[in-house]
Amino acid sequence: MPYPTHLLPTTVVGSYPQPDWLVDRATLHHHGVPRAHAHDMWRVPQDLLEQAQDDATILAIRDMERAGIDIVTDGEIRRESYSNRFALALEGIDADTPGELRQSGGRVTKVPRVVGPIRRVAGVETRDADFLRGNATRATKITLPGPFTLSRQVQNDFYKDEEELAMDYAVAVNQELRALKATGVDVVQLDEPWVRTAPEQAIRYGIKAINRALEGIEGPTVVHLCFGYAAVVAEKPSGYSFLAELGDTVAQQISIEAAQPRLDLGVLRDLAGKTIMLGVLDLGDAAVETAETVAARIRDGLRFVPAEKLVAAPDCGMKYLPRDVAFGKLRAMAEGAAIVRRELAG
Repeated sequence: MPYPTHLLPTTVVGSYPQPDWLVDRATLHHHGVPRAHAHDMWRVPQDLLEQAQDDATILAIRDMERAGIDIVTDGEIRRESYSNRFALALEGIDADTPGELRQSGGRVTKVPRVVGPIRRVAGVETRDADFLRGNATRATKITLPGPFTLSRQVQNDFYKDEEELAMDYAVAVNQELRALKATGVDVVQLDEPWVRTAPEQAIRYGIKAINRALEGIEGPTVVHLCFGYAAVVAEKPSGYSFLAELGDTVAQQISIEAAQPRLDLGVLRDLAGKTIMLGVLDLGDAAVETAETVAARIRDGLRFVPAEKLVAAPDCGMKYLPRDVAFGKLRAMAEGAAIVRRELAG
């Protein structure tokens, strides 16, 4: 099915809960958001893992479609995190002897080491996109980590210039995006949460890297940023340190989480001209929103964004929710969007 033409289409940011028979959820939470390999989170033996992931992906697609979502993903079911499936498949990466990255809160995270030029040597998610296209009846979307974020999630033991590192990532991401679009997938999205945590570097070369990654990519393109998953980050700021600058990207859509941080949506004025993928589901709250609660959040967005430029979505990190809660929230979102759509139609 082609990209929806009705007002206020609904989508997901990317992930959906992986079944308990596929992953050990305690181990998943222990890893947080893994950058290096996290093989121990899978419950299924390696020789059966792809088949199990395929089955779980079909369940995720069906759940999204039953909930009424217009633009579905594969749920990122095959991924240990949003980024490491792609990041660890590139040439120039040593994933077997990881380095360390110390974050601002003092937490030390195992990360891959850059030991040579970053190169994409083969398709990483092209089979994922083909599988999604073959099993979905709605419009489809595939996500990739963005080049700036990729460059911030490694121990750089090779490049003398961090901008050169980010730009080589941008070339690799662009090559993968072109292959993904060739499968017929409707929407591609770059996840760039780290532009917010390193705004000085993002201003200097982040936009340049994002635009290189999206060069020549036709159809709807999205850049997503956030404050961190609700399962990992409980207290979130009420504003982005790097948002208006994304108006200078060639991306057609900017995706932000807004429900949990109670974001002042007046900031959306700074992105005039862009379509906004607005987070209207609070993933820090285990309660399922009512359709009217979601409708009210959408109406808030419409104070600053015209209806033809608003896409309803959850905040990010849905994979950490119980599956029944995730499904209930998505259904409430679809129903809430339908309420506002009817209001707009008079």
